[in-house]
Amino acid sequence: MDNQLFRQTFKKNLYQRIAEQGVVSKADLLSFYKITTSTMNRFLEELLEDNLIEESGLGPSKGGRKPILFQINPFYGYFFGLEISRFYSSLGLFDMQMNPKSFIRWRMDDDMTPELFVKYVSKQMLSLLKDHRLEKSQVIGIGIGAVGPLDREKGIIKKPLYFPANGWTDVSICSLIKEATGIPAYLDNGANTALLGEHWAMRSEHVQHMLYVHAGVSLRSAMMSYGRIVHGTVDMEGSIGQMIIQTDGPRLQEHGNYGALEAFVSVQALEKQARSEAKMGRDELVSRYHVAPDKIQYDMLLRELSQNSPYAIELFLRAARHFGIGLANLINVFHPETIILGGTLVNSHDLFFQIAVETAQKNTYYFPEYVPVFSKGLLKEDAVATGAALMVWKAMDIF
Repeated sequence: MDNQLFRQTFKKNLYQRIAEQGVVSKADLLSFYKITTSTMNRFLEELLEDNLIEESGLGPSKGGRKPILFQINPFYGYFFGLEISRFYSSLGLFDMQMNPKSFIRWRMDDDMTPELFVKYVSKQMLSLLKDHRLEKSQVIGIGIGAVGPLDREKGIIKKPLYFPANGWTDVSICSLIKEATGIPAYLDNGANTALLGEHWAMRSEHVQHMLYVHAGVSLRSAMMSYGRIVHGTVDMEGSIGQMIIQTDGPRLQEHGNYGALEAFVSVQALEKQARSEAKMGRDELVSRYHVAPDKIQYDMLLRELSQNSPYAIELFLRAARHFGIGLANLINVFHPETIILGGTLVNSHDLFFQIAVETAQKNTYYFPEYVPVFSKGLLKEDAVATGAALMVWKAMDIF
Protein backbone atom coordinates (compact mmCIF):
# COMPACT_ATOMS: atom_id res chain seq x y z
CA MET A 1 0.00 0.00 0.00
CA ASP A 2 2.84 2.41 0.89
CA ASN A 3 4.58 1.62 -2.40
CA GLN A 4 1.36 2.18 -4.36
CA LEU A 5 0.78 5.50 -2.58
CA PHE A 6 4.35 6.57 -3.32
CA ARG A 7 3.97 5.68 -6.99
CA GLN A 8 0.72 7.58 -7.30
CA THR A 9 2.09 10.62 -5.44
CA PHE A 10 5.30 10.69 -7.45
CA LYS A 11 3.50 10.23 -10.76
CA LYS A 12 1.21 13.15 -9.99
CA ASN A 13 4.15 15.27 -8.86
CA LEU A 14 6.05 14.41 -12.05
CA TYR A 15 3.04 15.30 -14.20
CA GLN A 16 2.64 18.66 -12.47
CA ARG A 17 6.36 19.34 -12.81
CA ILE A 18 6.14 18.80 -16.58
CA ALA A 19 3.08 21.07 -16.71
CA GLU A 20 4.84 23.84 -14.80
CA GLN A 21 7.95 23.66 -16.99
CA GLY A 22 5.94 23.72 -20.21
CA VAL A 23 8.39 21.69 -22.30
CA VAL A 24 11.05 19.58 -20.61
CA SER A 25 13.56 16.82 -21.37
CA LYS A 26 14.15 13.63 -19.43
CA ALA A 27 17.59 14.92 -18.44
CA ASP A 28 16.02 18.03 -16.91
CA LEU A 29 13.62 15.85 -14.91
CA LEU A 30 16.41 13.53 -13.75
CA SER A 31 18.44 16.50 -12.50
CA PHE A 32 15.46 17.60 -10.43
CA TYR A 33 14.29 14.27 -9.00
CA LYS A 34 17.58 12.34 -8.62
CA ILE A 35 16.09 8.94 -9.46
CA THR A 36 17.44 6.23 -11.77
CA THR A 37 17.01 6.53 -15.51
CA SER A 38 15.06 3.27 -15.66
CA THR A 39 12.59 4.47 -13.00
CA MET A 40 12.10 7.76 -14.83
CA ASN A 41 11.58 5.91 -18.12
CA ARG A 42 8.88 3.77 -16.52
CA PHE A 43 6.94 6.74 -15.16
CA LEU A 44 7.21 8.68 -18.42
CA GLU A 45 5.98 5.63 -20.36
CA GLU A 46 2.96 5.33 -18.06
CA LEU A 47 2.09 9.01 -18.51
CA LEU A 48 2.44 8.62 -22.29
CA GLU A 49 0.24 5.51 -22.32
CA ASP A 50 -2.40 7.35 -20.29
CA ASN A 51 -2.29 10.24 -22.83
CA LEU A 52 -1.50 12.63 -19.99
CA ILE A 53 1.72 13.75 -21.68
CA GLU A 54 3.01 13.76 -25.25
CA GLU A 55 6.30 14.11 -27.06
CA SER A 56 7.03 17.64 -28.23
CA GLY A 57 9.89 17.38 -30.67
CA LEU A 58 13.62 17.28 -29.99
CA GLY A 59 15.77 19.58 -27.90
CA PRO A 60 19.24 20.92 -28.76
CA SER A 61 22.08 18.40 -28.65
CA LYS A 62 24.67 18.64 -25.89
CA GLY A 63 27.19 16.40 -27.63
CA GLY A 64 25.07 13.31 -28.28
CA ARG A 65 21.61 12.57 -29.56
CA LYS A 66 19.06 15.32 -29.44
CA PRO A 67 16.84 14.73 -26.38
CA ILE A 68 13.13 14.02 -26.69
CA LEU A 69 11.04 16.80 -25.17
CA PHE A 70 7.81 16.23 -23.28
CA GLN A 71 4.78 18.37 -22.49
CA ILE A 72 1.38 17.64 -21.01
CA ASN A 73 -1.40 16.79 -23.45
CA PRO A 74 -3.55 19.97 -23.53
CA PHE A 75 -6.54 18.05 -24.89
CA TYR A 76 -6.70 15.32 -22.25
CA GLY A 77 -9.56 17.15 -20.54
CA TYR A 78 -11.02 20.54 -19.73
CA PHE A 79 -11.98 22.61 -16.70
CA PHE A 80 -14.40 25.38 -15.94
CA GLY A 81 -13.43 28.16 -13.56
CA LEU A 82 -16.28 30.17 -12.02
CA GLU A 83 -16.01 33.40 -10.04
CA ILE A 84 -18.92 34.42 -7.81
CA SER A 85 -18.56 38.01 -6.68
CA ARG A 86 -20.80 40.91 -5.70
CA PHE A 87 -20.38 43.28 -8.66
CA TYR A 88 -19.41 40.89 -11.45
CA SER A 89 -19.10 37.14 -11.92
CA SER A 90 -17.18 35.30 -14.62
CA LEU A 91 -16.83 31.89 -16.22
CA GLY A 92 -13.82 30.51 -18.06
CA LEU A 93 -13.18 27.29 -20.00
CA PHE A 94 -9.60 26.01 -19.80
CA ASP A 95 -7.57 23.20 -21.31
CA MET A 96 -5.05 21.08 -19.36
CA GLN A 97 -2.34 23.72 -19.78
CA MET A 98 -4.65 26.32 -18.23
CA ASN A 99 -5.00 28.13 -21.53
CA PRO A 100 -8.35 29.98 -21.54
CA LYS A 101 -10.50 28.80 -24.44
CA SER A 102 -13.28 31.29 -23.65
CA PHE A 103 -14.11 33.84 -20.95
CA ILE A 104 -17.42 35.55 -20.19
CA ARG A 105 -18.28 38.11 -17.52
CA TRP A 106 -21.64 39.50 -16.35
CA ARG A 107 -22.96 41.96 -13.80
CA MET A 108 -24.59 40.70 -10.61
CA ASP A 109 -27.81 42.69 -10.36
CA ASP A 110 -30.83 42.66 -8.04
CA ASP A 111 -32.40 39.76 -9.95
CA MET A 112 -29.40 37.41 -9.82
CA THR A 113 -30.60 35.06 -7.08
CA PRO A 114 -28.78 31.74 -6.58
CA GLU A 115 -31.45 29.89 -8.58
CA LEU A 116 -31.21 32.26 -11.54
CA PHE A 117 -27.42 32.30 -11.25
CA VAL A 118 -27.16 28.51 -11.48
CA LYS A 119 -29.50 28.41 -14.50
CA TYR A 120 -27.49 31.13 -16.22
CA VAL A 121 -24.14 29.45 -15.51
CA SER A 122 -25.43 26.07 -16.70
CA LYS A 123 -26.69 27.60 -19.95
CA GLN A 124 -23.39 29.40 -20.55
CA MET A 125 -21.37 26.26 -19.91
CA LEU A 126 -23.35 24.27 -22.46
CA SER A 127 -22.97 27.12 -24.93
CA LEU A 128 -19.18 27.24 -24.49
CA LEU A 129 -18.88 23.47 -24.91
CA LYS A 130 -20.92 23.68 -28.10
CA ASP A 131 -18.79 26.55 -29.41
CA HIS A 132 -15.63 24.46 -28.97
CA ARG A 133 -17.24 21.20 -30.11
CA LEU A 134 -16.60 19.50 -26.79
CA GLU A 135 -18.64 16.92 -24.93
CA LYS A 136 -19.65 17.31 -21.30
CA SER A 137 -17.78 14.04 -20.55
CA GLN A 138 -14.50 15.78 -21.45
CA VAL A 139 -14.88 18.24 -18.56
CA ILE A 140 -13.04 17.04 -15.45
CA GLY A 141 -14.61 19.52 -13.03
CA ILE A 142 -15.75 23.02 -12.16
CA GLY A 143 -13.76 25.14 -9.73
CA ILE A 144 -15.62 27.91 -7.93
CA GLY A 145 -13.98 30.92 -6.31
CA ALA A 146 -16.61 32.75 -4.28
CA VAL A 147 -17.07 35.54 -1.78
CA GLY A 148 -16.96 34.15 1.77
CA PRO A 149 -17.55 33.09 4.40
CA LEU A 150 -17.67 29.52 3.12
CA ASP A 151 -17.74 25.92 4.19
CA ARG A 152 -15.24 24.62 1.64
CA GLU A 153 -15.66 20.96 2.53
CA LYS A 154 -19.45 21.01 2.16
CA GLY A 155 -19.41 23.41 -0.78
CA ILE A 156 -21.61 26.01 0.91
CA ILE A 157 -21.60 29.81 0.62
CA LYS A 158 -22.66 30.77 4.14
CA LYS A 159 -23.53 34.40 4.94
CA PRO A 160 -21.86 36.84 2.52
CA LEU A 161 -22.60 40.54 2.87
CA TYR A 162 -23.66 43.11 0.26
CA PHE A 163 -24.98 40.82 -2.48
CA PRO A 164 -27.45 42.88 -4.55
CA ALA A 165 -29.91 39.95 -4.87
CA ASN A 166 -31.62 38.08 -2.06
CA GLY A 167 -31.09 34.43 -1.18
CA TRP A 168 -27.30 34.25 -0.98
CA THR A 169 -27.25 32.70 2.50
CA ASP A 170 -26.40 29.06 3.16
CA VAL A 171 -26.28 28.26 -0.54
CA SER A 172 -25.07 24.72 -1.37
CA ILE A 173 -23.50 26.04 -4.53
CA CYS A 174 -21.47 22.92 -5.42
CA SER A 175 -24.52 20.66 -5.16
CA LEU A 176 -26.65 23.08 -7.17
CA ILE A 177 -24.07 23.38 -9.94
CA LYS A 178 -23.54 19.61 -10.09
CA GLU A 179 -27.29 18.94 -10.21
CA ALA A 180 -27.71 21.44 -13.05
CA THR A 181 -24.70 20.33 -15.12
CA GLY A 182 -23.78 16.80 -14.08
CA ILE A 183 -20.19 17.96 -13.54
CA PRO A 184 -18.52 17.82 -10.09
CA ALA A 185 -17.87 21.22 -8.51
CA TYR A 186 -15.32 22.34 -5.92
CA LEU A 187 -15.34 25.50 -3.80
CA ASP A 188 -12.80 27.85 -2.25
CA ASN A 189 -12.88 31.54 -1.48
CA GLY A 190 -12.08 33.87 -4.31
CA ALA A 191 -9.00 35.39 -2.70
CA ASN A 192 -7.40 31.95 -2.47
CA THR A 193 -8.18 31.05 -6.06
CA ALA A 194 -6.97 34.47 -7.27
CA LEU A 195 -3.66 33.86 -5.52
CA LEU A 196 -3.45 30.37 -7.05
CA GLY A 197 -4.05 31.83 -10.49
CA GLU A 198 -1.49 34.61 -10.13
CA HIS A 199 1.09 32.20 -8.71
CA TRP A 200 0.60 29.95 -11.75
CA ALA A 201 0.91 32.90 -14.14
CA MET A 202 4.27 33.86 -12.63
CA ARG A 203 5.50 30.29 -12.02
CA SER A 204 8.74 30.95 -13.93
CA GLU A 205 9.74 33.37 -11.14
CA HIS A 206 9.63 30.55 -8.54
CA VAL A 207 7.99 32.72 -5.86
CA GLN A 208 7.25 30.68 -2.71
CA HIS A 209 5.73 33.17 -0.26
CA MET A 210 2.96 35.42 -1.55
CA LEU A 211 0.20 37.62 -0.23
CA TYR A 212 -2.97 38.62 -2.12
CA VAL A 213 -5.18 41.48 -0.95
CA HIS A 214 -8.39 42.58 -2.67
CA ALA A 215 -9.92 45.97 -1.83
CA GLY A 216 -13.44 46.46 -3.13
CA VAL A 217 -16.91 46.01 -1.69
CA SER A 218 -15.05 44.28 1.13
CA LEU A 219 -11.46 43.51 1.98
CA ARG A 220 -10.29 39.99 1.21
CA SER A 221 -6.90 38.35 1.55
CA ALA A 222 -5.04 35.09 0.98
CA MET A 223 -1.57 33.84 1.89
CA MET A 224 0.72 31.30 0.28
CA SER A 225 3.76 29.70 1.93
CA TYR A 226 6.14 27.38 0.08
CA GLY A 227 3.78 27.47 -2.89
CA ARG A 228 0.74 26.29 -0.91
CA ILE A 229 -2.35 28.24 0.14
CA VAL A 230 -2.53 28.74 3.92
CA HIS A 231 -5.98 27.63 5.12
CA GLY A 232 -7.11 28.48 8.64
CA THR A 233 -9.47 26.54 10.90
CA VAL A 234 -12.28 28.69 9.52
CA ASP A 235 -12.62 30.50 6.22
CA MET A 236 -10.62 33.65 6.94
CA GLU A 237 -10.91 35.48 3.62
CA GLY A 238 -12.57 38.61 5.05
CA SER A 239 -10.67 38.76 8.35
CA ILE A 240 -8.32 41.47 7.12
CA GLY A 241 -11.24 43.89 7.07
CA GLN A 242 -11.54 43.58 10.85
CA MET A 243 -7.87 44.49 11.47
CA ILE A 244 -7.96 47.42 13.91
CA ILE A 245 -5.82 50.33 12.74
CA GLN A 246 -7.31 53.05 14.98
CA THR A 247 -8.60 52.05 18.42
CA ASP A 248 -11.03 54.98 18.70
CA GLY A 249 -11.98 54.88 15.03
CA PRO A 250 -15.35 54.52 13.31
CA ARG A 251 -17.32 51.34 12.75
CA LEU A 252 -18.60 50.41 9.30
CA GLN A 253 -21.30 47.92 10.26
CA GLU A 254 -23.03 46.98 13.50
CA HIS A 255 -21.21 43.65 13.64
CA GLY A 256 -17.70 44.96 12.83
CA ASN A 257 -14.82 46.19 14.98
CA TYR A 258 -14.43 49.87 15.82
CA GLY A 259 -11.48 51.35 13.96
CA ALA A 260 -11.30 48.35 11.61
CA LEU A 261 -9.58 48.65 8.23
CA GLU A 262 -12.88 48.12 6.36
CA ALA A 263 -14.20 51.37 7.90
CA PHE A 264 -11.49 53.27 6.02
CA VAL A 265 -10.87 51.15 2.91
CA SER A 266 -13.90 49.72 1.10
CA VAL A 267 -16.58 50.83 -1.32
CA GLN A 268 -19.02 51.24 1.57
CA ALA A 269 -16.47 53.24 3.57
CA LEU A 270 -15.92 55.73 0.74
CA GLU A 271 -19.67 56.10 0.19
CA LYS A 272 -20.24 56.63 3.90
CA GLN A 273 -17.49 59.25 4.14
CA ALA A 274 -18.73 61.15 1.07
CA ARG A 275 -22.32 61.12 2.35
CA SER A 276 -21.27 62.29 5.81
CA GLU A 277 -19.12 65.12 4.44
CA ALA A 278 -21.93 66.18 2.05
CA LYS A 279 -24.31 66.50 5.00
CA MET A 280 -21.73 68.73 6.70
CA GLY A 281 -21.61 71.14 3.78
CA ARG A 282 -19.19 69.64 1.26
CA ASP A 283 -21.78 69.64 -1.50
CA GLU A 284 -19.79 69.22 -4.76
CA LEU A 285 -21.36 65.83 -5.47
CA VAL A 286 -24.84 66.84 -4.33
CA SER A 287 -24.97 69.82 -6.66
CA ARG A 288 -23.30 68.09 -9.60
CA TYR A 289 -25.46 64.97 -9.60
CA HIS A 290 -28.61 66.54 -8.15
CA VAL A 291 -28.95 63.90 -5.43
CA ALA A 292 -29.47 63.92 -1.71
CA PRO A 293 -26.36 63.17 0.37
CA ASP A 294 -27.66 59.68 1.23
CA LYS A 295 -27.92 58.86 -2.50
CA ILE A 296 -24.23 59.38 -3.30
CA GLN A 297 -22.94 56.17 -4.92
CA TYR A 298 -19.50 54.72 -5.55
CA ASP A 299 -19.99 55.02 -9.34
CA MET A 300 -20.24 58.80 -8.89
CA LEU A 301 -17.00 58.83 -6.93
CA LEU A 302 -15.24 56.81 -9.64
CA ARG A 303 -16.52 59.19 -12.32
CA GLU A 304 -15.21 62.17 -10.37
CA LEU A 305 -11.86 60.44 -9.86
CA SER A 306 -11.50 59.76 -13.59
CA GLN A 307 -11.99 63.50 -14.16
CA ASN A 308 -9.30 64.32 -11.57
CA SER A 309 -11.70 65.98 -9.16
CA PRO A 310 -9.62 67.29 -6.22
CA TYR A 311 -12.23 66.08 -3.74
CA ALA A 312 -12.37 62.57 -5.20
CA ILE A 313 -8.57 62.35 -5.29
CA GLU A 314 -8.44 63.42 -1.65
CA LEU A 315 -11.04 60.80 -0.70
CA PHE A 316 -9.36 57.91 -2.51
CA LEU A 317 -5.80 58.77 -1.46
CA ARG A 318 -6.90 58.99 2.16
CA ALA A 319 -8.18 55.43 1.78
CA ALA A 320 -4.93 54.43 0.05
CA ARG A 321 -2.85 55.57 3.03
CA HIS A 322 -4.99 53.57 5.43
CA PHE A 323 -4.75 50.60 3.07
CA GLY A 324 -0.97 50.90 3.17
CA ILE A 325 -1.02 50.74 6.98
CA GLY A 326 -3.07 47.53 6.83
CA LEU A 327 -0.67 46.07 4.27
CA ALA A 328 2.32 46.90 6.45
CA ASN A 329 0.73 45.04 9.36
CA LEU A 330 0.28 41.94 7.22
CA ILE A 331 3.77 42.20 5.77
CA ASN A 332 5.38 42.54 9.20
CA VAL A 333 3.69 39.30 10.29
CA PHE A 334 4.21 37.20 7.14
CA HIS A 335 7.21 38.70 5.26
CA PRO A 336 6.14 37.60 1.77
CA GLU A 337 8.30 37.88 -1.33
CA THR A 338 5.47 39.22 -3.49
CA ILE A 339 2.22 41.06 -2.71
CA ILE A 340 -0.54 41.06 -5.32
CA LEU A 341 -3.11 43.84 -4.96
CA GLY A 342 -6.50 43.75 -6.69
CA GLY A 343 -10.04 45.06 -6.52
CA THR A 344 -11.88 48.16 -7.69
CA LEU A 345 -10.13 50.51 -5.22
CA VAL A 346 -6.65 49.34 -6.22
CA ASN A 347 -7.55 49.76 -9.90
CA SER A 348 -9.41 53.04 -9.43
CA HIS A 349 -6.37 55.22 -10.12
CA ASP A 350 -2.61 54.74 -10.50
CA LEU A 351 -2.09 57.03 -7.52
CA PHE A 352 -4.08 54.73 -5.23
CA PHE A 353 -1.72 51.84 -5.89
CA GLN A 354 1.34 54.09 -5.66
CA ILE A 355 0.39 55.72 -2.34
CA ALA A 356 -0.69 52.43 -0.79
CA VAL A 357 2.64 50.81 -1.70
CA GLU A 358 4.70 53.78 -0.49
CA THR A 359 2.84 53.83 2.83
CA ALA A 360 3.26 50.07 3.26
CA GLN A 361 6.98 50.27 2.54
CA LYS A 362 7.55 53.12 5.00
CA ASN A 363 5.89 51.09 7.74
CA THR A 364 7.50 47.75 6.95
CA TYR A 365 10.06 46.56 9.47
CA TYR A 366 13.58 46.06 8.04
CA PHE A 367 12.78 48.35 5.09
CA PRO A 368 14.78 49.10 2.94
CA GLU A 369 16.86 45.95 3.57
CA TYR A 370 13.73 43.86 3.05
CA VAL A 371 11.72 45.04 0.04
CA PRO A 372 8.90 42.77 -1.18
CA VAL A 373 7.63 43.08 -4.72
CA PHE A 374 4.25 44.78 -5.15
CA SER A 375 2.17 44.02 -8.22
CA LYS A 376 -1.35 44.28 -9.60
CA GLY A 377 -0.83 40.76 -10.93
CA LEU A 378 -0.70 39.32 -14.42
CA LEU A 379 -4.22 37.88 -14.65
CA LYS A 380 -6.00 40.73 -12.85
CA GLU A 381 -9.79 40.33 -13.23
CA ASP A 382 -9.37 36.80 -14.65
CA ALA A 383 -7.37 35.58 -11.65
CA VAL A 384 -10.25 34.21 -9.54
CA ALA A 385 -11.78 32.04 -12.28
CA THR A 386 -8.36 30.88 -13.55
CA GLY A 387 -7.27 29.88 -10.06
CA ALA A 388 -10.59 28.11 -9.48
CA ALA A 389 -9.99 25.94 -12.57
CA LEU A 390 -6.40 25.38 -11.47
CA MET A 391 -7.63 24.20 -8.05
CA VAL A 392 -9.50 21.35 -9.75
CA TRP A 393 -6.48 20.57 -11.94
CA LYS A 394 -4.23 20.29 -8.89
CA ALA A 395 -6.72 17.98 -7.15
CA MET A 396 -7.13 15.74 -10.20
CA ASP A 397 -6.41 12.04 -9.58
CA ILE A 398 -3.55 10.53 -11.55
CA PHE A 399 -3.13 6.78 -11.09
